[in-house]
Amino acid sequence: MITGIEVLKFGVENRQEANTFLTDFGLKAAISDIENTDLYQTQNGSKIYLFDVADERLPQAIEAGSTLREVTWGVDNEQDFEWLSINLMHEPDFLCTASKVQCRDPNGMTIVFEKSITRELPTAATAAINQYGNVQRINAASPVYEKAEPVAIGHVVFFTPDLAKTQAFYIEKVGFHLSDAYRERGAFLRCRGEGFHHDLFLLSIPNKPAGLNHVAFVVRDIHEVIGGGLSMNRQSWSTFIGPGRHPISSAYFWYVNSPLGGAFEYYTNDDYLTEEWQPREEEHRLELFTEWAIEGGLDHETRRQVKPA
Repeated sequence: MITGIEVLKFGVENRQEANTFLTDFGLKAAISDIENTDLYQTQNGSKIYLFDVADERLPQAIEAGSTLREVTWGVDNEQDFEWLSINLMHEPDFLCTASKVQCRDPNGMTIVFEKSITRELPTAATAAINQYGNVQRINAASPVYEKAEPVAIGHVVFFTPDLAKTQAFYIEKVGFHLSDAYRERGAFLRCRGEGFHHDLFLLSIPNKPAGLNHVAFVVRDIHEVIGGGLSMNRQSWSTFIGPGRHPISSAYFWYVNSPLGGAFEYYTNDDYLTEEWQPREEEHRLELFTEWAIEGGLDHETRRQVKPA
């Protein structure tokens, strides 16, 4: 079974700025096991590496400038590893060793499959939510977060000029499941039959070439989404959009613009699906992207909406 995204490798034009961003975002710096790179980790052990953009050890980029260059998916058993090695053997840049399977997807992104390195974390009891008829938090206040500490890499989103081909590749060759779709515009895919709403979203925009849209990180609750977004704004990182909520997945979100390419997202509370779920196909429209959202974010001093001068 594929467990999820466990390693991301970025090529960046300004390593110092990227390091500052990842620290402010709440990721933990670690001693890198790859020479001349920087390493950051989430709470569950997922890894984010920073390379210089021109580093020849990186695979070919799908777009110019700072961007994501390689995605590693965790695999937790030998049978799935062997299945992937057979299924992907005729794909571009295929490589199979005793410890990994690697190729390029139809979008040009290098994808790797290796033994899972992440760990399960206990649920934070203080993050429980009280709702009518379902009291989960007693004699305890909800937490307030000064900054976020992401639990895991949740999903990646790519622009793709050939949605049908790339979607078919991930379903037929990699074994992903379709959760929901925007008709001829997007596909939400999860990497296993039972799991959270999506690990990969493919988005097709007319005349838009392949590229990174955003990388999303799971946080513990809605309070950490807010605390994380406010903290990033205090550190002078700009909000792309948020806070808000996605009806298509039920997730609360906050996106900030990233010097690593695209945006970085905090999110929580996305739908959990099983193989009994029937994918929905909807027209791509604004109200499915956001039930509500605050453009420009919140002012960290007044806690009010940021408004243009």
